[in-house]
Amino acid sequence: MSKTQSETQDIQNDVNPAQEAEQTEQAAELNISDLNTLRAIIDLASSRGAFKPTEMVTIGTTYSKLDSFLNKVAEQADAQQKVQEAQ
Repeated sequence: MSKTQSETQDIQNDVNPAQEAEQTEQAAELNISDLNTLRAIIDLASSRGAFKPTEMVTIGTTYSKLDSFLNKVAEQADAQQKVQEAQ
């Protein structure tokens, strides 16, 4: 391997960890839209019988918490929008 090829490979190796860290950060992001999608997935899967009866208590509890959280977020967003419109 020539010196130039070795330098190029070293530069590529230096860039890859930074790119991997950025991709991991992006993958770890979770937003309200994602949570709404998750709520819809749980609803759809349960209506199709994807869960065993013994799992339904845990899934139902989690779904209720998620639903309550998303409803509060929507209420807060509506209230904030009304305040901004009033100004």
